[in-house]
Parts: sequence; C-alpha cells; structure tokens
Amino acid sequence: MELLTAAGLSSAAGLNAYIPLLVLGLLNRFTSWVALPEGWGWLSNGWALGILAVLLVIEVAADKIPVVDSVNDALQTVVRPASGGLVFASGVGSETVAVADPGDTFGSAQWVPLLIGAAIALAFHLLKSGSRPLLNLGTAGVAAPVVSTAEDGASLGLSLLAIVLPVLVLLVAVGLAVLLIVGVRRLRPKKGSPAG
Repeated sequence: MELLTAAGLSSAAGLNAYIPLLVLGLLNRFTSWVALPEGWGWLSNGWALGILAVLLVIEVAADKIPVVDSVNDALQTVVRPASGGLVFASGVGSETVAVADPGDTFGSAQWVPLLIGAAIALAFHLLKSGSRPLLNLGTAGVAAPVVSTAEDGASLGLSLLAIVLPVLVLLVAVGLAVLLIVGVRRLRPKKGSPAG
C-alpha cells in the first residue's frame, strides 16, 4: 500500500509539484490521516507550508497563461521530478532526508525511492509539457486555463486518492497517462498536412 501511495503522490507531482507536498504537509499537521516518517517533519512546518502555498499560487497562475505556461513547464522540468522524488520517498517511509552524511545516501539504497519518484513524476511532466504547446497552438491559447485547471484538479484528486484509497491509484494514474498520450497524438500535425 505504501508503494501505491508513493506512486500516486509522485504521479500527481508530475502535474503540479506543490500540490502533493502541500497535501502531505497539511494532512500531517492537521489530521491523523498522514504520519510522516521521522526526518520528514519539516514538511508540516508552518514556514514550509507557507512557502509551498506561495509557490503553488505562482504555479497555478503561470500555468493558465498561454506561452507563459510553456516557460513554466521548462522551469518545472527540474522541480516536478524533485518533488516526485520527495513525495515518493516520504510515502514509502524513507529516511533519506534524515541522513547526516550525504555520501551515505548514495552508498546505500536510500537514493532508490528518490530516483523512482523522480522518474514517475518526470514521465507525467513530459506528457503534460509536451501536450501544452500543441494545445495552445491548436486552440489559440483558449484551452490553456481549462486544461491547466483540470491538471491541477487531477493532481489534487490523485494526491488525496493516494492517501485515502491507494488501491485505485494505479488505475487512475494509468488512465491519466493514457489520456495525456492520446491527447498529444491527436494534437500533433499529421504527416503530409500543411503546417500553419
């Protein structure tokens, strides 16, 4: 179950880096639904939650504006996988952040959850960021705010689902991936069709 939770959270991070981090931090701080492993308590610290909230507002606003959303996606190519690695590692109870010597992280298997989560988030991020320029071009930017809102909703829903009902995470994550892939294929110009 921990692996499903971690996979769901890192998939959500690929759509929006800050939503799963905020969900984990807020639920750990204000409910008994999440008990973060030792070494991850910083995530529910008031300062961390405030910073994540500000970053989320900036991300949500930037992602709604055509062209700015593509620039934001380029910047998020580092942030979303990093977030995915963090939420995956915290979701499987890794002690990575609590390691006193960073050399120990790569000398042991503690880096594996970070890498797995980063890879999952990167896959979702690439699908998302690959479809956005095509969507903007095909709709003259009209679809950007609608699609961005749907992505944010999917990230929130997947984050909550990963915590509350992790059994469904795999099904929903695969469904989102298929939806993104089909969307990208439909938006790509056909070979032999005039560009313009």
